Amino acid sequence: MTTLPPPSVNPAPEHSIEKKVYDIVDKFKDHLPVLNDRYRLGFTLFKYVTGEGDPPEVLVKSTKIRLEGISEAEFAKKLSEELKKLKSAS
Repeated sequence: MTTLPPPSVNPAPEHSIEKKVYDIVDKFKDHLPVLNDRYRLGFTLFKYVTGEGDPPEVLVKSTKIRLEGISEAEFAKKLSEELKKLKSAS
């Protein structure tokens, strides 16, 4: 039995909002040890930034991510601060 190679993925442009949101999530990789949790959180934060999702206070609880070394409330506060910086820079 053989398997097919994974599909190729084109990286997001360097100055796109999507790339900036995923970079914010990568800043917290010490608190988010599971890569899939970071991807899930990045996607939901991108939806929030584009006006379709919930704020970080809700997302931290609803995405069921595993945090290490930080409380949910403190993590949500840090995410909110980073997103405010992103919005002010745009």
